[in-house]
Amino acid sequence: MGQIYGYARVSTKEQNEARQLTALREMGIPSENVYLDKQSGADFERVQYRRMLRRLGPGDTLIVKSIDRLGRNYTEILEQWRIITKSKRAAIVILDMPLLDTRENRDLTGQLIADIVLQLLSYVAQTEREFIRQRQAEGIVAAKERGVGPPPLRLRKRPPPDGLRFGTPRNVTPEAFELLEIPRVEEFIIPEIGRQLFLHTLFYK
Repeated sequence: MGQIYGYARVSTKEQNEARQLTALREMGIPSENVYLDKQSGADFERVQYRRMLRRLGPGDTLIVKSIDRLGRNYTEILEQWRIITKSKRAAIVILDMPLLDTRENRDLTGQLIADIVLQLLSYVAQTEREFIRQRQAEGIVAAKERGVGPPPLRLRKRPPPDGLRFGTPRNVTPEAFELLEIPRVEEFIIPEIGRQLFLHTLFYK
């Protein structure tokens, strides 16, 4: 009997992967066989995914919570699916979609249905990503045109610490928060914080 592996992914370090990891643990996957990336699903150039792929072999099974956790690029999802099931001769199980379980022996009709579902969900995963990016860009443009922005943030009158520089942040460091006269809150809504900080020039690494 082959090994069972689990793969989880979140797009940023701020996102919570707990639900995915819980679902994988409930499938009885050993912790050393669970791989987690904190990276965009735009492509498959991810460190942990590549490590997991190298370990997969004939008879093994890869379990993922949902197809968009595997990736958000239609063409590459289908290609990785082919590599795993055909080249590696391993099975894939998508927990949120029981039809996508290649361990099951299916007749021709069942295989056709599974292929259609895979292509449909892969398409949805990519279009959702593109829609989110488009909506964010349009929101920024609209806000600038209306002259709408967050309340001005005041920087303390001192130079930035070593290793920090000016710019538009992606990942704001704890040092940057200390330079701002705003409170540190653990339960930030990340998209809103990102929108607020995007419109300001801050210190970041």
